[in-house]
Parts: sequence; C-alpha cells; structure tokens
Amino acid sequence: MDPVEADRFFSAFCTTVRYIRREMQHLTRCRTVKPITNEEGHPSLQHEDQFMAIDPSFGVLPCVARNETTAGNKPYSFIHSRILTPFLRIMRLLSHNIRLILYLSQRKIAVKGDMPMKNLHFSKTRIMDGFWYHYAKLNREVTIPAVYDQFCATGRFDAFRCDWQEGMPNKPHYFWDSDVAKWLEGVAYLLQESRDPELEKIVDETVELIIKNQEPSGYFNIYHMIIEPHIKFQKRGHHELYCAGHLLEAAIAYHEATGKDAFLLAMMRYMDHIYDVFVVAQSASFVTPGHEEIELALIKLYDHTGIQKYLDLAEFFLEERGKHPDKDAEGVLPLHTQTDVTVRNIKEAKGHAVRACYLYTAMAMLANRKNDRELLKVCQNILEDILTKKMSITGGIGANIQGEAFGKPYMLSNDRNYNETCAAISLAMFARELQEADVNSKYADVIERIFYNGMLSGLSLTGDAFFYENALEIDLRDYDYSDLYFSTGNSAEIHRRGLLSPRRLERAKVFSCSCCPPNINRVLASIARYAYGQDGNVIFCNQFMAGRTELTVAGEPAILELKTQYPYDGKLVYTYHGAPAVLAVRIPDWCAEYQGKTDNGFAHFPVTDGETVIVDLPMEIHFVQADPKIRSCAGRFAVTRGPLVYCMEAVDNGNNLGDIELLDNGNNCVCAEADFPAPVIYMDALRRPKATSLYTLRSAAREAVRVKLIPYFGFANRGRSDMIVWMQVR
Repeated sequence: MDPVEADRFFSAFCTTVRYIRREMQHLTRCRTVKPITNEEGHPSLQHEDQFMAIDPSFGVLPCVARNETTAGNKPYSFIHSRILTPFLRIMRLLSHNIRLILYLSQRKIAVKGDMPMKNLHFSKTRIMDGFWYHYAKLNREVTIPAVYDQFCATGRFDAFRCDWQEGMPNKPHYFWDSDVAKWLEGVAYLLQESRDPELEKIVDETVELIIKNQEPSGYFNIYHMIIEPHIKFQKRGHHELYCAGHLLEAAIAYHEATGKDAFLLAMMRYMDHIYDVFVVAQSASFVTPGHEEIELALIKLYDHTGIQKYLDLAEFFLEERGKHPDKDAEGVLPLHTQTDVTVRNIKEAKGHAVRACYLYTAMAMLANRKNDRELLKVCQNILEDILTKKMSITGGIGANIQGEAFGKPYMLSNDRNYNETCAAISLAMFARELQEADVNSKYADVIERIFYNGMLSGLSLTGDAFFYENALEIDLRDYDYSDLYFSTGNSAEIHRRGLLSPRRLERAKVFSCSCCPPNINRVLASIARYAYGQDGNVIFCNQFMAGRTELTVAGEPAILELKTQYPYDGKLVYTYHGAPAVLAVRIPDWCAEYQGKTDNGFAHFPVTDGETVIVDLPMEIHFVQADPKIRSCAGRFAVTRGPLVYCMEAVDNGNNLGDIELLDNGNNCVCAEADFPAPVIYMDALRRPKATSLYTLRSAAREAVRVKLIPYFGFANRGRSDMIVWMQVR
C-alpha cells in the first residue's frame, strides 16, 4: 500500500470508528423496552437494579438492562448497564462498517449500465458569463439567503431542535424536514464551487441537531418524533419517506462538497432502519411511499457508495408499487398517487405531477443501472405521453388545478392551469435520466423549454419571491370574489372550492407548503449538470451555458470553453483543448432555419487541440400553434424566439389583451431592456375600437397599436396585471 492509499485508508478507519461510537451512544440511550418476566409476572432480576429485557430496536435477543426511573417491579425506562448488545447486532454493525471502510478508502463508484451518453457532473463545468451566470450569482447572493431567512422566520430551522411543545409558535409540519433538506442540498452544491464558511456553519449546526435528536434506530422525522410519535410509518400520506429522501440527497451532496461524513453516516443509518422496517420486518402500515422521492435518492446513495442494499431498497419500493391496493390506500384515488397499476404497466402520466415525475425519474435511473430495456421503454412511453398530450408550451405540467395533477389528454387550460414549479423541475429531472439512455435531442429540448420558461417563472427577477403555480393567462376580474354568495375564507377554502388562488398574481416570499423555493435553490446551484454529456471521445453539448468544462478524453485531461450571449442570440463559439474529439452540438427543435446536417438532433464537428467551432443558430420570431384538440388555444398563437416563450401584460398594453391581434408581417424589434435579463419584443398589432354597445354586428374597424412582449418568466414582476400567452395573430 503506497502512502496515498495508506492515508486514505487511515482516514476511512477514523471515520468508521466515529460511526461506531455514535452507534454505541445510541444503543445506550434511555428508552422503553419489554422486560422478560418470571412466572409471577415480575421482571427477571439479575442483580438489585438489573433485569433481562428485550429491546425492539435490537431485535428479539435478550440483553441486560438497568432500571433508571422507577423502583420495585414496574420498570418503564432504563439504559443498558453496559454494552451487552446481542451478538448478531454487533456483527451486523461491524459488517456494515467494513463495507464503509472499503468504500471510503477506495471510493469504488457504482457503475451504470451500458448507456450511450453519460451526463457530466455539474462540478466539471464552471459557468462564467451570460444568462445562467446571472442566475447562478443571483441564487448565491440573494435567493439562498432569502429562503434561509424565511425558513428561520417560520420556525423550520428551529424545528430541528426537536423541542417544540403545545402553546409554542410555529408548530412543525410533517414535510418541514424536506423544505430545509432541499435548501441544504442547494448550499452543498454551492460549496462544491467555492467554500463559504458562513453557509457551511449553518449546515454543520443543522447536522449536529439531526445527529443529536436522531433516534437509536436511525429514525428521524421532526413531526413524528415530537408531535405524533405513536404513528411512525403508519400514515402513508405523512411524507416520512419523502422527507427521508430529501435529507439523504442533501447528505450525499454535502459529503461530495466537503468530505464531512457525519450527515451521510446519519442518513445511512436512517436508510438501514427503513430497510429493516419495510423489507425485513414489514412492520409499517403501508408498503411503498405515498409521495415518491426516496427511490431516486436511494439510487444516488448506491451510486455514491456502491452498496447494493440501497439499490435493492429502491427497487423494492418501485417494483412493489401498485401491488398492495389495500395497504397503500391514502383516501384518494389510487391513480393520484400512482398506485393504480404496477410501474411496468404504466401507460400514461397520471395523478399528482410532482410525485409522478419523481417516480418516473427513479424508474429511469433503475433501468439505466440494470440495463432494463423493458422498464426503459415504459419510461420513454410515459415521456412521449407528456410531451404530446399533457405539457404546456412553457414546459409546465400538472395542469389540473384540483390535485396538482396531470389531466386528461389535451386538457390544457390557460387561465385555470396549475403547473407547479416543482412539477416542471421534476420533468427536467426525468428527461435528464432518459437522455443518458437514448441519444436524441428531444430530451435536452424539453429541459431547455422548462428552464427558460416554466421553471424560471417560479422565481422573481429580484430573486427573493416565488410562484408555487404558474398561470398562462390572467384576468384580474377572475380573482375578485367579493360578489360570491359564500365566504372564500382562507387560501385552503379557495383551493377546496376550486377557485383561482391570488397567489397566482404575485410571487410570495414563503408558503405554508414551501417546497418550490428550495427546489429552485438546488436546481440553480447545480444547473450545469444539464449542460454536457459524453460517450468516449464524443462530447454532447446539450445546454448552452457560457463557461469552461473539464473533461477526460482518451485518458487525458481536456478543456471545452463556450462563449455565447444565448438567449440574446444563437451564436455558440466552442474552443477545445485536448485529444481529438467530436463535438455533438444540439440543434434545438425551435431552430427550423438551421441548414446543416444533423443526427438525432445533433450536429457533429470533429475537433483537435486548440480548434474553435462556431455554430450559429438562427433565432427568428415564431408564431406557434397548438394541436387543434387543445380547446383553450384554438385560433390563437404563442410567440417564441429561441428557447423563450413570450407573453403580453396589461401594464404595458392595457386591458383586454385577448382582443389584440399581432401582425405576422409587421415591424418587429428585438431589444434589450434593463428590467429583464433576456430580450423583449415590440410588435405591430391591431385592436378593436371601444364598443358602443354590448353586442354589435361584425366590423372590420381596427386601431393600429404597438405592443410589448416580455419573456414569460418575467411576468408579474411589476405589480398585479392581466397577462396572456396565447394571442390572436393576423
């Protein structure tokens, strides 16, 4: 063993010793166990204050315990008198940590299946200029601190102290763990780029609280430890596994960023406990997660550690889904939680959109790692169903306002759509996984559509306010409930009655269910993960982010630099340094004017060391029509330029936006304005003169007007205003 290997092994050994010490501290923590009684029903005493008992957290083997809180023959709570844990428990602990030593010292990463494109890790690309540099900087300097401040103000971070009692403010909710976890994950991604002592301190303090309050079994969920401890893993809709998945993702990211292992080890203990509860003992009241997420997190843990057990657990949750209709019922239709059929029999996207796409992402991840062509085909068919029947032009999904869910095919309303920000993000995650298994530009096309439109609209231009749902049309009169015969009450009442929520009009700093803000944090902090893929010496340029990327080609280091003002214009300037390679540059589906040869949507350019490749994507203004089966868009058109979808707002163009007719041969001007980080468009248009009565005969009379269109992601940043995406064109 050379000095480097020896140092790495010693570090791994020290880490494992710390893990075992924490385990032993948990084993000796005070808790209730079941005494072994004699024929008279009294505990079997060994000495004055010791007796034999069975500790459910250890299994069925007896151990020696000492009474701590009571006298006589009625023991309730005690600690182990010494480390006399059952032999099998010790062996299981040691075998786990032998694997951990080998993992930490050798870091043998799990190998994915035979895939034609492997996505590059985001840390390989440093975004240095342009559109996404602006948003990366905004996220680090504004959005991350803004979300943290709101989570502190609402008690989410304090909740990790696990000391809340009745009468205190900010009662924890059962999904709060996940809100904070996504923020922690986003911070971890920032730390991979550059260390920040203040952010790191916040994470470390939170991790300390997690370890301090984690139960001896490994269980950790704030709500179910301090509010309803008697129903752990008894209510499928209580998001315990969902929260566990997000905490695990954060732990993996933090370990990658800093090398600190405490968070990761704590979450590995939690995953071991979940395995014991759901696979070994099968003691939970349900079999599979209500809100999917832990499945994809477990596969990430397998990738990170190479430990097969975690892939097996993810596969268990996936393959058992839909097989237990009685145990996995939540009081809602099974299709809403994707439990109406098994995963291999899914024919279309249904139910809650975020849950669904987290599930589909995990399915694709599993298919890729096991070379499961059958499961992969199921995933591809699901995505095709979404792209051809259930996705808004902005990349938003989950149009059904009731249930945040996929609706029927082509039922894509504009003024009553839902399109949760998290749903758009989850679809991008799904497409990214499929991208690895099938070299086709359509996956990167939908990711681009989402990021520039349906995801980014969830964030204010100032970076400190958020949309939960993203409307495609707003008429402020639809939000005036003053003349209703019933009281609309609070937001929950509005949602229950299927009314349009005022939160669609202005972004909020935080929500009671605040999943979207930290989701945006973690996406923007790691968005470069979507930029490049690689297969041998072929480098796939999927998203266009100005910066510098490190690669390995033919076993040697290589560098790829991109200079671009995208999406202001479509000029891409690549400069390559390294062994001979091929750049496969995506030609977006919106670029109908590109004349070069493509293969599955990619243009190929052989490159050698020091060579520059220039790709110019013509960026024309397009009028896009919808499938005739989408009733809400009939006779109307959306305006796009490059990856951006545009909209009109009343603040620029007056009310009655639906009456404006854009001229397809008018004088158009694309220009930059300080208010927006992407170009705006001025167009010639017509509108009818003011009406003289409620109904009149058809008239050709029109008034010429000049209208302003802004990028869809920028709507609702200048106060409440009518807005429209699908417009008339003459």
